[in-house]
Amino acid sequence: MAGRILRVPLLQKLLQAWPWWLLLAVLAGVRLTKGAGVLDAYALLTRPFWPGPAQSEWLRSAQQLDQQTRLQQLESDNARLRGLIALDQARGARVSAPVISRQASGWWQQLELGQGSLQGLRAGSAVLAPGGLIGRVASVTPTTARVALLTNSTSRLGVWVPRVKRHGLLIGGDTPRPRLQFLDKDTGVRPGDVVTTSPASTLLPPNLTIGVVQSVDEELVPAPDAVVQLSAPIDAVDWVQLVSR
Repeated sequence: MAGRILRVPLLQKLLQAWPWWLLLAVLAGVRLTKGAGVLDAYALLTRPFWPGPAQSEWLRSAQQLDQQTRLQQLESDNARLRGLIALDQARGARVSAPVISRQASGWWQQLELGQGSLQGLRAGSAVLAPGGLIGRVASVTPTTARVALLTNSTSRLGVWVPRVKRHGLLIGGDTPRPRLQFLDKDTGVRPGDVVTTSPASTLLPPNLTIGVVQSVDEELVPAPDAVVQLSAPIDAVDWVQLVSR
């Protein structure tokens, strides 16, 4: 009788501890199955909250936008490369150089090239980008060159307006558009006129395209001046070509 009394409380204690036995069994199962059962249960419970058709459509739209952006970038790169090839063929440029640096505080003043005197660059050479002239080489090292842009406030360049056969002085002002000053009062220059290097230039190759007259101030004294939109995008150029007189 005493042995039975002892076994009954022990059995009762074991039955009362069933939650702990169940927890131990679950943990053992998780360990043996490496959590597969838990993941299945989680997936079953969260299925009502999975993304529906609207989320799928958003994902497809995002993928289409990404593909369109990549295609536009490829087209832009191809157009830039075609421009460089055309520039090389049209101008007979002998040296191509990458733009490796430009100062944020002097965006319209100068840029640095990844070629130098070892590649034949020298001070005074004309610097061309797809579209036209953007500046001249100011100084060189064996492996780099510094370009003074036409938009630099120190830039002064004699230019030519072919339609009216007028010379002028192109002056930079650290802005995207330099100004064109004339000596004569009646120039006949109007918006849309092309500006080039002088056909009589001894410093630069003649007849290089520079830009287009954007506006003319006829009231300025003693002579009018004009705002010139450069034909080459200085703010976006990453490769240039160089030619000497």
